[in-house]
Amino acid sequence: MSTRSLKTQAITSHVRERILRRGFFSHTLAFWLLLPSLLVIGLIQFYPGIYSILLSMQDRRAGRVEWVGLSNFERILGSGAFRESVGHTVVFLAGYVAVTMLLALLLALLLNRNLRAGGFYLTLLFIPWVLADIIVGLIFGLLVVPEYGLLSPILSNPALFPPKGINIPSDPAPRPWIAGFPFPPAPAMVYLILASSWRALPFITLLMLAALKTVPSEIIESARIDGASSFQTLRLITLPLILPTLVVALFNLLLGGVNGIGLVFTLTRGGPGTATEVLSYLLYVVGFQRLEFGRAAAIAVIMAVFNLLLIVLTLRISRGGERAA
Repeated sequence: MSTRSLKTQAITSHVRERILRRGFFSHTLAFWLLLPSLLVIGLIQFYPGIYSILLSMQDRRAGRVEWVGLSNFERILGSGAFRESVGHTVVFLAGYVAVTMLLALLLALLLNRNLRAGGFYLTLLFIPWVLADIIVGLIFGLLVVPEYGLLSPILSNPALFPPKGINIPSDPAPRPWIAGFPFPPAPAMVYLILASSWRALPFITLLMLAALKTVPSEIIESARIDGASSFQTLRLITLPLILPTLVVALFNLLLGGVNGIGLVFTLTRGGPGTATEVLSYLLYVVGFQRLEFGRAAAIAVIMAVFNLLLIVLTLRISRGGERAA
């Protein structure tokens, strides 16, 4: 054995002896360094989740606590209000995601063309992002007040909206095409979708614009030289290349749409009637108006499962798109 090998073995054994002498703390140093972060994550995420599951199996009213098992889930899943709110949530998510993704993509494509005063347009685009949901809801609500709203003369014009115009705060939903499913939605739901899309548009546009900046211009130029049209270039080259960013945007919209309550609370309060009572607002009504905390926790657990299903579905769609590309 060479002298160098002997020296290496001696150094290795010396280091091993030092580590063994230091004991347990030396072997678990990485864990102790991560422990503060793990505790914070546990307190913020895992503890509220576990507590919500336990609370969903209890009945708490006026200081009385009773263990009821799964009866809260049975009563929630069997109620007509819950089924109606699920339908409203599905309609809201479909419109909210479709409108926001389409408008954000169009705006990102325009801003990616290096327009004159592009920075000014980008600054204007960020105005909805800096406003709170409550402020946005109040502003959009004032726009359609029948007596003095800025949009009321347009909406109430029978020539534009036959036969008698639209009154967003009070007009009920049309007769549903499918029994038990709230489609077509009420005018208030359409207005809520537009307001929510306007609020989320800057962030989604920024994501897509950043993704478009990473697409190599050489590939686009080669496609145009080969005779591809603008639509073909977008569908076959640009969209597959920015697919990961589109998935992130879809995640953001789905989770925000299911769990958001600010605009519903300030703009429609679930009305007219229950035409815009989505799951998040039903949770608020049950928990903070009726003070039925056990049932509210059950709704929260169901919403968490709904969120997980949406995430899994989105991942499957994105993987299918990657395979097709």
